[in-house]
Amino acid sequence: MSVRKMIAAHPLAHGHVNEPMAEAAKHAMYCAIICTSCADACAGEDMDMRQCIRTCLDCADVCTAMSRMAVRQTGDDDKALVAMFHTCIEICEICAAECAKYDHDHCRRCAEMCRECADDCRKALSTVSH
Repeated sequence: MSVRKMIAAHPLAHGHVNEPMAEAAKHAMYCAIICTSCADACAGEDMDMRQCIRTCLDCADVCTAMSRMAVRQTGDDDKALVAMFHTCIEICEICAAECAKYDHDHCRRCAEMCRECADDCRKALSTVSH
């Protein structure tokens, strides 16, 4: 099953899919999982990783919310969606910077995913009416 196919199946979409929006929603879901996994891995490290854990969990929550909002087709709430995209971009950049401070493989992967998610949110943001 794909996010694109699900969006296209909505009766109001008439088979049309906002590709950047679908990609941002998909990557935000992945980012939420990666950040959650990174936070858990950080908890297993021998050093104090509290800030990284907190940042990763905050990022996971924002990415989850953004992905859910991005796939909704019924009604119109562009202002809220624009605000959520900006928030997601910001928290992903914060999380990427925090994870980049550490040499752990899980932190490197998390930082990379956060940067990808932020880039996809920027692309999707350009498709939303402001």
